Amino acid sequence: MKKLTIVLFAFFLIFESCGSIRRINKNKPYTTNRSYTNLKEGAKMVLDEAYSFLGTPYQYGGVTSSGMDCSGLLLNAYRSVNIQLPRISRDQADFGEEIRLSRVEPGDALFFNTSGSRISHAGIVDRVEDGEVFFIHASSSQGVIVSSLENSYWKKRFVKAVRFLN
Repeated sequence: MKKLTIVLFAFFLIFESCGSIRRINKNKPYTTNRSYTNLKEGAKMVLDEAYSFLGTPYQYGGVTSSGMDCSGLLLNAYRSVNIQLPRISRDQADFGEEIRLSRVEPGDALFFNTSGSRISHAGIVDRVEDGEVFFIHASSSQGVIVSSLENSYWKKRFVKAVRFLN
């Protein structure tokens, strides 16, 4: 019985730690910020590294192009600008400067509560268009993708935004 409980708990963590995705507007393409107009150099480097994993399948604990989880994506992306983050998203959320959502810029980090009790998912702001925030992250169901914070799933689970870059 104890072994079954441990297995079920591990299963729950795997599928809740980096959330799931439901797209909000199937008519609006999920394009990326690859033009990088007016981006700070650090943000460009962070996003370049994050985009090198676009399409990578989700893997709990993954940090490579063969499998990536949400905190692993942040770990790799910010390492490209010599920012060493902790491995777990809830610990990553304690670094940097917390900022209001209305002030986010490309390269800032977003943190979410997908498990019900604490921060358990993270992403990197790709762009802001007419107040709509798009972010790159590792979804447990679709791998590394770009999503909108206007998606009701992400909007109600959003906890905070953090700036790691000066």
